[in-house]
Amino acid sequence: MSQTCYAVNQYPIRILLSWVQSGEVSIPEIQRPFVWDAAQVRDLLDSLYRGYPIGYLIAWRNPDVRLKSGGSSSGKKILIDGQQRVTALMAAVLGYEVMNKNYKRVNIRIAFNPLEQTFEVANPAIQKDSTWLADISNVMASDAKIFDLARDYLIKNPDADESIIYDRIQKLRDIINNQVGLIDLDSHLSIEEVTDIFIRINSKGTTLSQADFVMSKIAASEEYQGHELRKLIDYFCHLAILPEDFETISKNDTEFSSSEHFQKISWLKGEKDDLYDPKYTDVLRVAFVSKFGRGRLRDLVALLSGRDFEKRTYEESIAEASFATLWEGVGDVVSKTNFTRFLMILRSAGLVDSSLIGSVNVVNYAYVIYLLLRKEGMKQSDIETYVRKAYVLNVLTERFAGNPEGTFDFDIRRIHEQGFEAYFKHQEEAELGESFWNVALPRKFNTPVASSPFFRLFLAAQCKMGDLGFLSKAITVRDMVIHRGDRHHIYPRNYLKKLGFPQSQYNQIANYAMTQSEINIAIGDMSPEKYFSNLKEGIQNGEAQISAISSMDQLRANLDQNCIPESMLDENIPSYEDFLLERQILLAKKLKAYYESL
Repeated sequence: MSQTCYAVNQYPIRILLSWVQSGEVSIPEIQRPFVWDAAQVRDLLDSLYRGYPIGYLIAWRNPDVRLKSGGSSSGKKILIDGQQRVTALMAAVLGYEVMNKNYKRVNIRIAFNPLEQTFEVANPAIQKDSTWLADISNVMASDAKIFDLARDYLIKNPDADESIIYDRIQKLRDIINNQVGLIDLDSHLSIEEVTDIFIRINSKGTTLSQADFVMSKIAASEEYQGHELRKLIDYFCHLAILPEDFETISKNDTEFSSSEHFQKISWLKGEKDDLYDPKYTDVLRVAFVSKFGRGRLRDLVALLSGRDFEKRTYEESIAEASFATLWEGVGDVVSKTNFTRFLMILRSAGLVDSSLIGSVNVVNYAYVIYLLLRKEGMKQSDIETYVRKAYVLNVLTERFAGNPEGTFDFDIRRIHEQGFEAYFKHQEEAELGESFWNVALPRKFNTPVASSPFFRLFLAAQCKMGDLGFLSKAITVRDMVIHRGDRHHIYPRNYLKKLGFPQSQYNQIANYAMTQSEINIAIGDMSPEKYFSNLKEGIQNGEAQISAISSMDQLRANLDQNCIPESMLDENIPSYEDFLLERQILLAKKLKAYYESL
């Protein structure tokens, strides 16, 4: 990359703000919830007043697009780093309203004390205190006069020094003349190069992702209703988590709430399901992969810019078609029919609670498969089977653990080449052979990581199969998962600690089972020999103390459901190490039976 691909210049803050106001520089975040709190805005003003640097801003000019008429349209600059800082300045200095996290439009008023040269977030006490200028936006107004401001302040504070007050108010007003560095990225830079530049810049903000580029690109497009599309995505993601904010959004954004786009997600106002609450990255990923047949979001930025990958040019017709396709894809994702049916399929696989889901990309992929197969017109029962199996296969093989974008791209291209059914059959044959079930999978349970995707999948299998909790007579694993039951050690932790086992050994996931708290308390620190002996004695004399299980057949069935070796009922139960090996094999067999039942 040559240095001519970007320029670094210094501009007064007032010039940058005027560019944003005029639309020469697009700041997509201006219509999104402002994530800074008021104290951060205060600190920014304090830094400017003291002459401290506030970091570089980065703008990227969209590629020039060839119009249908044959002419060329110069791309608009998009502010891709510094959005929060510029929004903060527009709120505090210019008095702009911002949208808070609850989608309410608010003013952020920053007060200044000329005597102390301090800034503070305005509050009722400050507003009553004459030593404070309660809202600096009044001081910064273009028609405000320094003489009048100083005179009014001195009338309220007669002991203040006139020249000091005048100088300090002037210094406050002059902060808009402070120089800020702007890295202006050339339109010929690729999305990969822009990403690399951003990462290399010393930014204290949140690392920009490919999805952030996409969202900025979408919002900056007025001709294809990009700002409306971005709102649709943002509001969908917000309401999926907080449906109670529906009325607030409706009242505060009347223009969008009266549109057909808002009606597409109005069903969320009564939605309480939190199994899968997608973020905007997830919505974009599912929409893009399912509609464009590609997996890398940087390609979406290029397509929305009008990129012709073969000719290496930018065409308005491609940008127009890409926006239309993305609108369709997002519409598919946020559809009540699609979304609720998809969640129903996940739940039918035993995924009854979000705690059983580890990788959201595995869910995203399953949603892509659902949308693709539904578009093909496949029979609903077959769609359900494939979606369940696709989810479980990808968890078992950890396909999205390393490079999720590359995996999406690889899989969706093969699906389009071979057809889903043929490609999926190939995946099963290649990755889920007997050696996987008998050798590789048991080893996956040899870990102390409680968040293991394999143990989560085991619990999902138990939920689907209606299994009872360890030593429970009536309470199911499903009930305990939904109501946040506990995982307990089959070989009690303190018992193993006394034997000298380290934490990495006694916390092996093969030593875990969903167990009622009262049963776990009854077991306490007893050795397995002792509490299994008590279980058998209680069944024989009808005086159960640990469990309500009343017959040996019930006990054996319970052990089978929880993958506990039946050798635990022998006079000499296995050593802890042998127990782990036996249970790892049983857990793998359980998951194989579960997968085949899907």
